[in-house]
Amino acid sequence: MPVTTVAGHEIHVDDEGFLTDLTEWDDALATTLAAQIGLTLTDEHRAVLTFLRDDYTEHGETATLRRASAGSGVPVKDLFRLFPQKPAKKMAYVAGLPKPVGCV
Repeated sequence: MPVTTVAGHEIHVDDEGFLTDLTEWDDALATTLAAQIGLTLTDEHRAVLTFLRDDYTEHGETATLRRASAGSGVPVKDLFRLFPQKPAKKMAYVAGLPKPVGCV
């Protein structure tokens, strides 16, 4: 499994850069990962990330965009505003979760 260094910390990732050891994730890493894809995290972003991590713990898989919207209470159009272009993939990346099933 590839290892990369982000903000001075070694993290384990898959071939696409998604974390493979979920325990390596924290808020500081989320901020760095977000910056790498051009995002500045706000409280609104963090609420979605918190939902995603809690949902992953409960379901054992990364939430789809629809489930993320329904569970977090954030409309899909706002998820596209917060995480432009490929929101499900970007949300999972910043949340330190596996890429959602069905994402290209």
